[in-house]
Amino acid sequence: MKQQTLFRVLLFLYSVMLLYFMFAGFHRSIHSNYRYNLIPFHTISAYVRNLSLDNVIDTSINLIGNIAVFIPLGFLIPASKSHPWSYGRFILFFSSFIILLECMQTFLRVGTGDIDDLLLNVIGGSVGYVLFSQYKKMSFIDHQKT
Repeated sequence: MKQQTLFRVLLFLYSVMLLYFMFAGFHRSIHSNYRYNLIPFHTISAYVRNLSLDNVIDTSINLIGNIAVFIPLGFLIPASKSHPWSYGRFILFFSSFIILLECMQTFLRVGTGDIDDLLLNVIGGSVGYVLFSQYKKMSFIDHQKT
């Protein structure tokens, strides 16, 4: 199987899993009202301000999890493309995708549309993009040796 095809399959499977967890997983149910935050760093600062031994795990899951879960997408999106994307093009696509997901969570009332989630997700996607860039450089070096 061609490497790019493998990355496309992995991207599809990871996207399906991600959509499940964002819209149905974690015992999600429909809220009676719309939940959203449009104030940058409001949620992040609330988690940090209220950090204690009692909620360190929940805080870590929310803050670190919102970064970590999007690292694979940051890698797999450019890896599945036949022509390389610049970081600018990637981040425009990635940010638009995350905004769409956050809006869908809000309008479907199955989560909270949060600008801070967007910020953390973009950090995760950017880390994945950097990892892909390094992987691409290493692959190019390996091809030069053979």
